[in-house]
Amino acid sequence: MRKINVLLLAGLLVALNVLAWQEVFILSQPRYLKVDFLSVGQGDSEFIETPEGHQILIDGGPDSTVSTKLGQLLPSWDKTIDVVILTHPEKDHMAGILDILQRYKVDYFVWTGIIRDDAGNKRLNTLLQAVQTQQQTKIITARAGQKIKAGNVLIDVLFPFESLNGKELKDTSNDTSIVSRLIYGNNSFLFTGDIGSVAEKQLVDSEQDIISDVLKIAHHGSKYSTSNLFLAVVKPEYAAIEVGKNSYGHPTAEVLQRLENFGITIKRTDKDGDVIFLSDGNNIVLSN
Repeated sequence: MRKINVLLLAGLLVALNVLAWQEVFILSQPRYLKVDFLSVGQGDSEFIETPEGHQILIDGGPDSTVSTKLGQLLPSWDKTIDVVILTHPEKDHMAGILDILQRYKVDYFVWTGIIRDDAGNKRLNTLLQAVQTQQQTKIITARAGQKIKAGNVLIDVLFPFESLNGKELKDTSNDTSIVSRLIYGNNSFLFTGDIGSVAEKQLVDSEQDIISDVLKIAHHGSKYSTSNLFLAVVKPEYAAIEVGKNSYGHPTAEVLQRLENFGITIKRTDKDGDVIFLSDGNNIVLSN
């Protein structure tokens, strides 16, 4: 009986030792940058989580789907987002942001400040005034040269080149979209909103560093964006196309062919669902 007890004790100690090492292994695993191109239909929304735990949302898609997505991605008690960036005030990028501003505390809100005379934009301005007063949200007008630092992650604002705050537009504001480049170690992501080939050329001519491993394809794959010139300078390994069911023919055959000609791996939210990239600062992998 004593021998059996000794063997049981020895087995228990071995088991506890294994559990201890497993716990150390889990705790010592490296943390990654996660960039999630959310499948929100015919619209854009990207959710970024830094290795240090910062949370950044770029655009909110055409409806409240983004809130559902974040409810699945975040613990129920987490109701704060560090930075929200609205690239431009079009419904397919902005509508979900209206919902986010009512459900989450946003520390920083970055946008162009463009004025548009429609119900959605009026609602946005009302909400921004409310969160600025009640939650002390800091409202930032984007322009080239600004930097957002989140631990070891840096986001460079590359476009627009000058402040557009208070400028009134009646037509589409695609070519006023905020363009930003996220840098983590040796890896980079380029977020382009809905810019067209004119703004792409302006970015190329500006001689800013736009080389990136992952390119968010502008305007859901419209033939008027993602020019050969732009692709030749950006040199992406991956292209993320955020698109849903639509009557515009997005993504167009022209854009898909250009991407294939450059040997770029294409991922689409309409076919692949959420497109998730992980980076350790040296390597980027698709996690889905």
